[in-house]
This record gives sequence, C-alpha cells and structure tokens, in this order.
Amino acid sequence: MRWNPVGVGSVLWIAAVASAQPQISLQDFSTRAMISVSAPAFALEHVRVIDGTGAEAREDQAVVVEHGTIVFSGPEAQAVIPAGMERIDASGETVFPGLVGMHDHLYYSASIATESADGFGNGPGFYVTELPYTAPRLYLASGVTTMRTTGSVEPYADLQIAARIQSGAMPGPKMDVSAPYLEGAPTEFAQMHPLKDAEEAKRMVAFWSSEGATSFKAYMDISRAELGAAVAEAHAQHHKLTGHLCSVTWPEAVALGIDDLEHGPVFTDTEFSATKKPDACPTDGEAGWLHRPISDPAVQSLIHLLVEHHVAVTSTLPVFEAMVPGRAPLTQRMTQALAPAALASYLTLRARIPVQSSMTTLFQREMEFERAFVKAGGLLLAGPDPTGNGGVLPGFGDQREVELLVEAGFTPLEAISIATRNGAEYLGRMGHIGTIAPGKDADLVLVKGDPSRQIRDIEKVVTVFKDGVGYDPARLLESVRGQVGIW
Repeated sequence: MRWNPVGVGSVLWIAAVASAQPQISLQDFSTRAMISVSAPAFALEHVRVIDGTGAEAREDQAVVVEHGTIVFSGPEAQAVIPAGMERIDASGETVFPGLVGMHDHLYYSASIATESADGFGNGPGFYVTELPYTAPRLYLASGVTTMRTTGSVEPYADLQIAARIQSGAMPGPKMDVSAPYLEGAPTEFAQMHPLKDAEEAKRMVAFWSSEGATSFKAYMDISRAELGAAVAEAHAQHHKLTGHLCSVTWPEAVALGIDDLEHGPVFTDTEFSATKKPDACPTDGEAGWLHRPISDPAVQSLIHLLVEHHVAVTSTLPVFEAMVPGRAPLTQRMTQALAPAALASYLTLRARIPVQSSMTTLFQREMEFERAFVKAGGLLLAGPDPTGNGGVLPGFGDQREVELLVEAGFTPLEAISIATRNGAEYLGRMGHIGTIAPGKDADLVLVKGDPSRQIRDIEKVVTVFKDGVGYDPARLLESVRGQVGIW
C-alpha cells in the first residue's frame, strides 16, 4: 500500500522579537477579541510547573512575566511580585511551554473522500484546501505557539499569514513557513511542481531561500540526484531540509546529508521493500516492515546510522492512528469545528477502514521504533500532520500526538519535552522557546489539572500565552465553529 496523504515540508522563520510583546493596534479587532490577558506584566501564582526539560513537575510555583519575557520561575514563597502587577491565581492548574509543532500544515484534505472515490485520477491531481483563517486559530487555541508548516502548497499565502500574525493583525502561532514541496515526477498532487532534474532542484531551493524560506522538504517521488542537489543548496544557504520519502530510502537520504525524516520509517523507509527499484517509489513499501521487529539487526543498524549522523525523526502518530480500525476518537470538539462537507468526507473514509488491517501492526511497530530511537540517543520531534483521511485537525492533532507518545511508552513529562524542547532544539531556538526559564519568551500553556499524571489534561486549556499575551482558547474555537475545512 502506498501512503498518499500529503506530509511535511520546510520553512520560513518569521518570529516576534523575543523580549517584546507584539504591538496589537486597536484596528486589529479580530486579534484583540481573542485576548484574555493583555497586561504588560503579570504573575501566575500557586501554579504547577512542567518546564519542558523532562524534570519532575514542581508544585506551588510562580512564573513572573514582564514585557513578553519570563523574569522569574520558582517557588511561590521566593517570588518577588511588584505592587500593581496583575496576579493570576492558578491553583489547581499547570503551566508548560508552548507546543512546537514540527509537522503542522495550513491546509486540510477536506474533500478527500470525493476526490479519491475512483482514485486520484480526476483533474490535474489530488487537491487540498488552504486554511488561512481557521488553522492558525486552532493551533493557538490548542497550545501551539510555534509551528513549522512542513510542506506548503500555497507558499505566498503562508508567508502572508505569518506576516499578519507577526504584526498582530491576526491570531496564530509563530510560524516557520516552508517552501513548496521538492517533489519528483510523476506526482499525484495538483499543487506540487514535479522537478525535472537536479539543477532545477538546486534552483528551486535558491529561489525560495531568497523569498524567505529557511528550511525545505523533499517528497515521495524525488530522485537521489535531485535530493542531493537540494540538500547541498539548502546547507549552502544555512538552512535545513527534511523529507517524507519513498523513492529514496532512509539510508540513501542520510548519505546525502538530510537533516530530518518525517513520519518514522515504518511508513516511509522503503529499504526493505521486495520490489524497490532505484529512484522509484514501490507499492509495497510498508510490507517490508510488517514482519520485521525493531530488534532486527537491520533496524538497529538504521537507528544507529540516524543517531551517528544527527538526523532527527518527526513523529506523526495521529495521521496513522486515523487509519487504524477502531482508533482515533471522534470528539465533539472535532465535529463542532469541521464544516459539514469536511465532516462528511472524514466519516465516509472512516467507515471504509477495514476491520482487519495491517495498520494495526504497523502503527504499533512505529511506536516501538520511536521508543528505541530515543533510547539510542536520537532527537525525536512531534507533529500531527493534519491530512490523511481528515481525522486529524490542526492543534487538536498536536495535543493528540503528545497523548500517543505516552501510549507509545514515554512518560508524560518525556512526551511534553519531545513536543516542546526538542522542536526548539532542532530549530535553533533554545535560547527563546522550548522550556520555561528566566530570559525566555513567555510562550506558555496554562491548563486545568495535572498532565504529568493524566496526559489528557493537556486538552483542558485555560489560557495560551504567546510573547506574554494571553489568548482565550474558548473564543478562538468558537470563532472557527463549523468552518474548518473550507477556509
């Protein structure tokens, strides 16, 4: 089975100045209406802190923020809170760093059931819907304060969205916007340009770097020559390149200098396929993993190769869970957010999932690989990939990814660290985001309950702070009700 949902790409970094709150003017009413905390300085008191490092949660803490920057994080009894500063009693609540979504998109496969009814042969190819309004709000409402778009089909729209968010004209996360997919020929996707050769791959990276992209993503049908040229040019431009591969195996990509590999190998590394041919994507890529345990010497060799060459792996468990029979909870918040046509599309495809499916085994094997990769010293990143059969939504999927990491065997504290600190490390932003510490941006998620004990509490978001500005998740979600999937 060839996996068709569109995956990740790479990026343009547009970030707010670390030490200053965004200047949101009175004219930016759509943003101001979503804000619940706007004081230039405030203190979260009696709060439980999960700092993102993997350390144990600390009880009865205070976090003090001034002008978008954390100036104190420590025991409540040691906090010095100036007179007149806004004080927020967070008793019974937990704060952790803003999520760093490393496989997020600003589009959605809303009509996939219709388009795939008789295969992807209609029109120019499969087409996805850009979500310039609803996706940024869903991400922010769910605690995503930084995101990598990891695959762009409307790059100029994505750049406009990032610029408007940065200026305060619309609510959303800090965005690392990817360049268009670096895809080979043929491609099944109408919004992707099939590369002609390695020279064109090099020119494409150079052009989008000049337009502002700072990382890039290779896709399933790229050739080894095209991938090698793209990686070399990206590195020459001081950027990174990731890949959702198929025609190129993971060991081949590592040899070419790739920085990150998306989705995990069970669904994208074709080195064990019985029908694999050079520079061609086989139809049985996953079959080679079906009866290959993680203890297999060849798999262990792959893990050590990735670690040795410092190649990160991005976990995107939610997009695969949606294809496993009996999996992916259908929640009220999801059905309320989706446009009726998008919901109908997802329910149609959900009903088509066979009761007996190899996805059950493959999904568990991918979880096992991710545990083994981290145990060996690998850098695991987190993101949901809101595509596939439509069962993964922006933001909600980022939270689900953390929950599934816990199901995979990580502790809640480890899973939160993967979804916060690790993304910041890969992006080179550890000085600003990823953990809670004085001097860092006040990108924080305040939730009811204790995710260190019950990971589902990450869904109980009270306030999302980005650069010290507090956004109300309930208002953000209400503003997109019934619209996700159409814009």
